[in-house]
Amino acid sequence: MKTAMILAAGRGDRLKPLTAMTPKALCVVKEKPLIEHHVMGLAKAGFERLVINHAYLGGKIRQHLGNGARWGIEIYYSPEPPGGLETGGGIVNALPLLGDKPFITVNADIYTDFDFSQLQPENTHSIHVILVNKNPLLNHHGDFGLINQTQLSNTNPEYTLAGICCYHPQVFMHCKQGRYSVAPLIRQYAAQNKVTASVHSGLWYDIGTLERLHAVNQI
Repeated sequence: MKTAMILAAGRGDRLKPLTAMTPKALCVVKEKPLIEHHVMGLAKAGFERLVINHAYLGGKIRQHLGNGARWGIEIYYSPEPPGGLETGGGIVNALPLLGDKPFITVNADIYTDFDFSQLQPENTHSIHVILVNKNPLLNHHGDFGLINQTQLSNTNPEYTLAGICCYHPQVFMHCKQGRYSVAPLIRQYAAQNKVTASVHSGLWYDIGTLERLHAVNQI
């Protein structure tokens, strides 16, 4: 069974006042909430089980998506304490729901035309990440470099992490419960040449501000 996790616990302070009453994941792009675009894309790509973490106004996410039956996908929820657990802590907290097979994660606050069927999590032995070209005009900073177009590198940061990753659950074996980012873990494995990567050259927006939300709705 192909499993994915949507990371949806972010508060979205930079999207105020829109997020005063609406969780960031439910901000509307092209007449649908951001998170619904991901649910549809994952279901279309053959993912059957979906785990969604939530914190701020998480009940509204549950109310909107329900159990996933509308899209032919099973949705389970991983609630977090106020303030959330960030990406790393959120994944570790959800591991009992994610199971012992490789899975993918998707940041709820991105908008992209990435085809999730390109990912084969069952073939992931460690970590595989999707990158996009950094774009200073869109405030996309560089996170990582690439070696031979397949190996993630902590040097020559010409690419931005797209918020789409495949993980084998074993990489979290020694991670503790708590609130922290997953980025240091990715860098740790990259330093050991254990992270593969591929570049998405299509549409990708990080919906972090009202300006970016407006921009993507004008495309």
